[in-house]
Amino acid sequence: MKKLFLILLACMTIACEQIIPESPEENEILDGPLKGLNTSDQAQFLAGDVAFNDEVFSSGTGLGPTFVATSCGSCHAGDGKGHPFTTLIRFGQTASNTPTNLHIGGPQLQNRAIPGYTPEILPEGTPFMKLTPPAVTGLGLLSALTDEQILTNADPYDLDGDGISGVPNYVNPPAYFVPQRFHQVANGRSIGRFGKKAAAIDLHHQTVSAYNQDMGITSTFEPVDPFSGLAVDPEVSDQTIRDVVFYLRTLKAPIQRSQNDQQIIQGKTLFSQIQCGDCHTPEWTTLTSDIVALSNKTFFPYTDLLLHDMGPGLDDGVTEGSAETFEWRTPPLWGLGLSPNSQGGSYFLMHDGRANTIEEAILLHGGEASTSRTKFESLSAENKTALIRFLESL
Repeated sequence: MKKLFLILLACMTIACEQIIPESPEENEILDGPLKGLNTSDQAQFLAGDVAFNDEVFSSGTGLGPTFVATSCGSCHAGDGKGHPFTTLIRFGQTASNTPTNLHIGGPQLQNRAIPGYTPEILPEGTPFMKLTPPAVTGLGLLSALTDEQILTNADPYDLDGDGISGVPNYVNPPAYFVPQRFHQVANGRSIGRFGKKAAAIDLHHQTVSAYNQDMGITSTFEPVDPFSGLAVDPEVSDQTIRDVVFYLRTLKAPIQRSQNDQQIIQGKTLFSQIQCGDCHTPEWTTLTSDIVALSNKTFFPYTDLLLHDMGPGLDDGVTEGSAETFEWRTPPLWGLGLSPNSQGGSYFLMHDGRANTIEEAILLHGGEASTSRTKFESLSAENKTALIRFLESL
């Protein structure tokens, strides 16, 4: 009997091994915490993880009545980029620092509604921009940089003559924004760093706005219901907001894959040679942070967090803060090669997901990026492949 039991146990073990897939390598997934979090940090990270990925709102818990999504995770599956199905539509400001929202629900269109209500529709001819939700990993490292560090790369008048004139987006801060020691304020405005046009100053600003504009969820920070325009009781607690912000601050950075592959090394060299790194700044180092795991860390996001003129082809006629209609924040490139994992197996790149390959995204670059695009076009097929393989490794 014992022998039979051992045989059955062995068969079951083999069967389970064949059924249960192997755990993915850490560099093949985007979610997961930073290394070095203490016990208290880990507990808050998990609380934020549950609120971000597991909590799904309904009409009974404050959703809507008009909305874009029912949860944070539905726009950022696996903490990655969104799909066209979750693309946001912004409208209302067609010149920098001059909001002209057409109705109460602006600046974002709520294109879904709970039963008994009608989704919003933009009047014909209204300028708008589509924004594909970004990946959210590594944001804490970007948030730990100081405004002074970001301004180091700003060159609004192109004094060095390289054709690159990155500028910050100066944003009117919300009433609840509390400047930290590393923030710089100019004429009452603060420097934005998150969002496609860098319209969110910090992750608290970004999170509160997302709850309110994406899901119609009010908080003490943003008590105005976007549907009615009236202040209502909070539908999400301050603690949940804090937990989600902490979760976003302590998500790990994407990990590059196959770093020692010679073709990828060649692609990295080409990336620098054709001046992609002039905007997609490869390396940063944080200073001291209130979260130890974010302090004095060198990381590789490939962004300068500044706005750049991307040419008429990417001018959607709408802006945010001090940004112009043709200006876009340099998006981080880390995690780029894992984008299809959260985008249904395909690429949907650029601010609105219009590019279905990395090469197509490069060729859509205009304005300040025209020189780099032209240099890419002149590369041999072999070198183009190496460059794209490098980008896929990020």
